[in-house]
Amino acid sequence: MRCIPALVVCLSFVPSGFSAETELVQPFESVRNPPPQGPLDQIVFERQDQSGIQRANLCSDAVFVRRAYLDTIGTLPTAEETRRFLRDPRPIRRHALIDELLQREEFADYWAMKWSDLLRVKSEFPINLWPNAVQTYHRWIRTSIRENMPYDQFARELLTTSGSNFRAAQVNFYRAMESQDPQPIAGAVALAFLGQQVDQWPEPRLEGMAGFFAHLGYKSTAEWKEEIVSFDPFKKGPDGAPLLPARAVLPDDTAVELTKDRDPRAVFAEWLTSPDNPWFAKVAVNRAWYWLMGRGIVHEPDDFRPDNPPSNPELLAYLEQELIDSGYDLKHIYRLILNSTTYQLSSISQCDKPEAAALFAYYPARRLDAEVLADALCQVTGTTEEYSSLIPEPFTFIPADERSIALADGSITSSFLELFGRPPRDTGLLSERNNRPTASQRLHLLNSSHVKDKINQLFRSPEMARRRGRPMEMAEELYLRILSRQPTLQELETVRQYAENDGVAAWEAPVDLAWALINSAEFQYRH
Repeated sequence: MRCIPALVVCLSFVPSGFSAETELVQPFESVRNPPPQGPLDQIVFERQDQSGIQRANLCSDAVFVRRAYLDTIGTLPTAEETRRFLRDPRPIRRHALIDELLQREEFADYWAMKWSDLLRVKSEFPINLWPNAVQTYHRWIRTSIRENMPYDQFARELLTTSGSNFRAAQVNFYRAMESQDPQPIAGAVALAFLGQQVDQWPEPRLEGMAGFFAHLGYKSTAEWKEEIVSFDPFKKGPDGAPLLPARAVLPDDTAVELTKDRDPRAVFAEWLTSPDNPWFAKVAVNRAWYWLMGRGIVHEPDDFRPDNPPSNPELLAYLEQELIDSGYDLKHIYRLILNSTTYQLSSISQCDKPEAAALFAYYPARRLDAEVLADALCQVTGTTEEYSSLIPEPFTFIPADERSIALADGSITSSFLELFGRPPRDTGLLSERNNRPTASQRLHLLNSSHVKDKINQLFRSPEMARRRGRPMEMAEELYLRILSRQPTLQELETVRQYAENDGVAAWEAPVDLAWALINSAEFQYRH
């Protein structure tokens, strides 16, 4: 298969809220030195100015529409959605698009995928939730996101719910662990809600926190793989003595007397979700920032500790207070970030100082998540993926039209998802996801029958068949489908010359163009 080089150039579009007279410096960019849109930008820009860092220009509308779709709903815009946005004359079109995306069903799918990574939603070893529990757990996570459950309520329900793991979805938080001993449970809680890895803690601190989870009881039922998880006030230790009353210590070194009258998990959850908690809200907004911006204010986001300070403490404090004041509304935080100039900066850095990345002077280009890339390939070619599993029992089928970002079970995978770094969901660490490009990935996209069959099916579709014999029209459609933008005149001329001068059959040129665009960094990366 012959491929023409995919040119990384695009049309420039004037973004909303700025003058069309502003000089357009780069095809991926628009406004030079864009102004702040609110307190978030003022905090970020002030820190950049203090450090002598020149920030990037604003991204073009063509870049923005693709970026917003991928970051908000994990889905490429269709060609028609891209056309509609680029033709929208309203100054508020970017704000309007963000509001629209936050209400899409794909928003719940995509963010449930992220939280399922964090909460280890999978059937098989080493988690062993089993399929019934996985579906119950994932459905609760997705519904909580779709209905915008306050984050403090989300955490309290995960920590304090009792009942059957098949019916009370939240108790699967305690089953999605390799061990039911108090210290590993405390470690999982600290990672999920405090952003801390307890292997770096002093042993007394971990023992003190483990006291809140030493009184959990696990009881099997007659139903296969069902388990009741609850507070057991009469639980006994290895020596046969009752565990309660007892003394536990919160991570801030506050000692608490535990009694049989109250579930210790509720005591811990009350402390955790208090507005005065030094970590809870900070960790939540730092994860939101990391997921949208590609880098945490505290980086890595699972590594909160005194000797890993935030790159911009004022920004973290501002977002923390916004989350608390909004009633722990995470969508409010997403909306703040997405609407900021900081988020909408170009990915082309204007500064060679190494701290430019940590101070968010440009949007970081990064490869698409495995599930997002799989869905993008299916969307642009009009195809589907097949997922099934022989184990665990019962035999599991996934509907043919199920999107990869909507897969509930981390054990249901494919060679493509594994190749492109989908996390195994074993530890709850965000670093389990591996988006680093490899030679094997490049070869798969260039030479595999998997991608070839998808491209061939695209050109057998009635929509593309109608454009046969009109190569320039077909080229425009491919650019909109694959790169979410229109081709430049230079790119159209390259396609024309390739077809005319290289002796390529008229029907082969569009096929080769599709291969080239799919193998471009512009398609494989969010930028």
